[in-house]
Amino acid sequence: MVPARRYLSGACGRARGGFPGGFSAACRPAQGRPWQLCQGGRRASTRSFDVVIIGGGIVGLASARALILRHPALSIGVLEKEKDLAVHQTGHNSGVIHSGIYYKPESLKAKLCVQGAALIYEYCNQKGISYKQCGKLIVAVEQEEIPRLQALYERGLQNGVQGLRLIQQEDIKKKEPYCRGLMAIDCPYTGIVDYRQVALSFAQDFQEAGGFVLTNFEVKCIEMAKESPSGSKDGTKYPIVIRNTKGEEVQCQYVVTCAGLYSDRISELSGCNPDPRIVPFRGDYLLLKPEKCYLVKGNIYPVPDSRFPFLGVHFTPRMDGSIWLGPNAVLAFKREGYKPFDFSARDVMDVIIKSGLIKLVFQNFSYGVNEMYKACFLSATVKHLQKFIPEITVSDILRGPAGVRAQALDRDGNLVEDFVFDGGVGDIGNRILHVRNAPSPAATSSLAISVMIADEVQQRFKL
Repeated sequence: MVPARRYLSGACGRARGGFPGGFSAACRPAQGRPWQLCQGGRRASTRSFDVVIIGGGIVGLASARALILRHPALSIGVLEKEKDLAVHQTGHNSGVIHSGIYYKPESLKAKLCVQGAALIYEYCNQKGISYKQCGKLIVAVEQEEIPRLQALYERGLQNGVQGLRLIQQEDIKKKEPYCRGLMAIDCPYTGIVDYRQVALSFAQDFQEAGGFVLTNFEVKCIEMAKESPSGSKDGTKYPIVIRNTKGEEVQCQYVVTCAGLYSDRISELSGCNPDPRIVPFRGDYLLLKPEKCYLVKGNIYPVPDSRFPFLGVHFTPRMDGSIWLGPNAVLAFKREGYKPFDFSARDVMDVIIKSGLIKLVFQNFSYGVNEMYKACFLSATVKHLQKFIPEITVSDILRGPAGVRAQALDRDGNLVEDFVFDGGVGDIGNRILHVRNAPSPAATSSLAISVMIADEVQQRFKL
């Protein structure tokens, strides 16, 4: 019997393609040219797959790619509810290739981030995807931050992060002429990339290997197949039916879900445990005006406070030459609520009633109030940014984009930082693997995560 849930942590292992007449297989030319839907690939006339992956973000696409490269004889499909791929968490993140400095030594997150960063650089080199290894400074601006900075440096060394060094004020100025600070960690291995371009390249690899991507397929129902009156054996060979909101369906033997912001609801649809619940946190970014972008050369981060779950407002260069400032971290009132007034009554009620949010709020009340204040008043965010670059003023910034992070939360109000692999019992539960929580930095770690997911799928389903 498949174990119902597996928490993974470190070495110990916790844990519009409508289709009558054939599927539409998503494909994309290289180098970020527009995505298009095209016919082609293996088994174009069938509605049955050996394995279906639900979710077309970077983790789902990396996992689909890893599975089909490992098992080329299998028919594998990816289902994505949007008309395009990688448009939510993947398409709204900061684009940083993290080095792995922040995470507990020997933890799975630390190992996967260090491995994943190396794999992302290697993959981009192979595919000709542009990136910049622009480095990062983690800067202490107050004397009381220095012990935390030194401890973080030691953690990075234990994690095997390349090229780390502690630098003083004069070297900070050499790296970032407009940045002030008492001491900093120079993290030269940190980079930036367009993760959506990377994800689309994964999708292209997947389709070229014979896989299918079905867009505009919003999953509504996951159930066991019933044999047709004509005596078709599809219900036996492909016992799981996945139906979308239009009444279209596919059948398969096994299911892997990488549903991000909807991972708890997809698990519930399949009859599996909905916990941990997803609580959406919106991160709002500011933009440095183009004429002021000379103030920032690489990533500039504050020293993180271990009492709080987020890294704090920072300076992030982008591949297009712009500079993002942020993000903050505020509760989103809609799972894909990228604007401050986006609202879903169902999403709000789920957060209040079904998650441990109320306990989290009480545990981090002052932090939450401060984040809400900064979200409303630009001057508050600018005051924080001026600790690092005093020359920045309110007139130098504009409101920018936002992203929503799928934060898994248990009923006691604790943020779930480990990977959660969740199956179930019964006919469907034994044939499904839910990737319930792929915590930040999932994009950096995506190729390393995909190997772990492929291993888990092979072990559970005896492929």
